[in-house]
Amino acid sequence: MNTETLKKIISQEKDENQQQYHLVLFNDDVNTFEHVIDLLIKYCNQDAIQAEQCATLVHFKGRCSVKKGVYKDLSSIAEILAVNGLTVEIN
Repeated sequence: MNTETLKKIISQEKDENQQQYHLVLFNDDVNTFEHVIDLLIKYCNQDAIQAEQCATLVHFKGRCSVKKGVYKDLSSIAEILAVNGLTVEIN
């Protein structure tokens, strides 16, 4: 592998680690507002008002972006939310 190819690979990895993604929460008929709000506060570092607003948007619009960040960070949060019964996706 030549030096230019190695530089391109390193640059691509750096871009992937810095690219911003959205953690999207979807509405369901199972979880209570209280449960969703508690999880958003605990794992998405939202304050109570922001978490309540997100839960309301999810309820009425069907989905809401609840956190923005690099994929690696969001994937661990998504896994925790999913284990706790929420339906999430990273875009």
